[in-house]
Amino acid sequence: MVEMDFGNWHSIQLDKTHYNQRAYCEQIKTNTPELFYRTQCSMFPDKNQFQHILRLLNTNVDGKNKIMVALTSIKGVGRRYANIACKKADVDLNKRAGELSNEELERIVTILQNPSQYKIPNWFLNRQKDIVDGKYSQVLSNGLDNKMREDLERLKKIRAHRGLRHYWGLRVRGQHTKTTGRRGRTVGVSKKK
Repeated sequence: MVEMDFGNWHSIQLDKTHYNQRAYCEQIKTNTPELFYRTQCSMFPDKNQFQHILRLLNTNVDGKNKIMVALTSIKGVGRRYANIACKKADVDLNKRAGELSNEELERIVTILQNPSQYKIPNWFLNRQKDIVDGKYSQVLSNGLDNKMREDLERLKKIRAHRGLRHYWGLRVRGQHTKTTGRRGRTVGVSKKK
């Protein structure tokens, strides 16, 4: 038998063989109803206010995931950046994305878009010393695709080695290509007569 103590409420006797969630909830419900309803309200938010799919920065975000994991579905936001944005916005990391209010979501989005205003260091950002204007910024969603395309076009235009490798569809980072990466290539075999 396991004895669980809930402070002011009387302790609950639980048998280890039947230690599953439903039995545990029933035990709490019968012995301490005020504790049960308090924990239930914090665990399960109001169904009317919960959003299953959020639209942030032109991306569908799953509301069932925790906020830090949900933000990583936005292109250009990783786990570390999502974590620091949630901490700067004073949002509880254990909350689900669908539970957040519109005000909290707006705070997170403004921090994601303007990291320098919230004292996020330059080395944390994904676009450092931009070749055009020399600025440090965090590029997100569609902007990331545009910047990548511009960079590749520039490399191809100046006939840099990296640009040519991209143009030919070969490995760019110095990998060997004799034995690996053959699957996408078409092989022309001529028949002998």
